[in-house]
Amino acid sequence: VQFVESGGGMVQPGGSLKLSCAASGFTFRNYDMSWLRKAPGKGPDWVSVINSHGSLTYYADSVKGRFTISRDNAKNTLYLQMNSLKPEDTALYFCARVYGYRDYDPKYDYWGQGTQVTVSS
Repeated sequence: VQFVESGGGMVQPGGSLKLSCAASGFTFRNYDMSWLRKAPGKGPDWVSVINSHGSLTYYADSVKGRFTISRDNAKNTLYLQMNSLKPEDTALYFCARVYGYRDYDPKYDYWGQGTQVTVSS
């Protein structure tokens, strides 16, 4: 199982970025997928999850209305469109494969190395 994230960078507040996560080594279309992020000095935070078909999505309150998760199962790729970016969105963003849920919280068994997003003027 392997994930390669891309699309990160430095952007001014209010700007946009689109992250990609290319997956390989498993049947991508069979798994729900998530984006998480880790800011310096903090633990990882869940950002969003999408079901295997791409028909259901959920977001953390902090990004709801600004971020959009999507997937292309034909390309084995997960996406995160991020708009109206804020300095507090600065973090390492990584994708993760969901293997199950406990009390509605997704549980992960594989994740990528991440791509850095920095929001600063």
